Amino acid sequence: MQPITLLTGPLEVNTYIMPGTCAGKCFVVDPSDFALVRDAMAEHGLTPTHILLTHGHFDHILAVAALQKEFGAKVCIHAADAEALYSKRASLSVLAGMEVPPCRADMLLAGGETIDAAGIRIKVLHTPGHSKGSVCYLLEQERILFSGDTLFRLSVGRTDLQGGSEQELYESIAYTLFPLAGDYDVYPGHMRKTTLEFERQHNPVMRDWGAAGLW
Repeated sequence: MQPITLLTGPLEVNTYIMPGTCAGKCFVVDPSDFALVRDAMAEHGLTPTHILLTHGHFDHILAVAALQKEFGAKVCIHAADAEALYSKRASLSVLAGMEVPPCRADMLLAGGETIDAAGIRIKVLHTPGHSKGSVCYLLEQERILFSGDTLFRLSVGRTDLQGGSEQELYESIAYTLFPLAGDYDVYPGHMRKTTLEFERQHNPVMRDWGAAGLW
């Protein structure tokens, strides 16, 4: 079982629609185009139980309010980024001159908990660095990791925005993601998918950081 990938929003966010084990149910990760996501779900006969947000930056949350209203899906975001759902300053949309329809979270995450979404068990990993409330979603049985803007193919997320920290980002990857047992397909917030083992072996940012004796 693999997620359906859509490019959504002005910054081409990877939005994922993950079919669940419950018939006709799915969850959605980082939706930024309501019509595109709605139509893709309809095409596959799916409705969402949850909307999982990897962080609160505006380009990842543009369609959250509309999907929550239309389907009653539970919006899940780390508590440290929850303000972004209704604050232009917190979502950084004010910097882009964009309006994000406001909403409120149904589930405030802390990291370490497990969510059951559409019949799939999902472990929440708090991985600050890109933002204070950045998280990754781990599907152990499916061997899938939704990494948001924490880990990319041969790169890592930027840390120069409000709430960012280079040290926290590197530590999140080095001490939370890379030690995970075995390999996972990694579905990032932008660009193409990768695997965790490939990044352990080849990610140049993490390799340089390690070579500097920092982990």
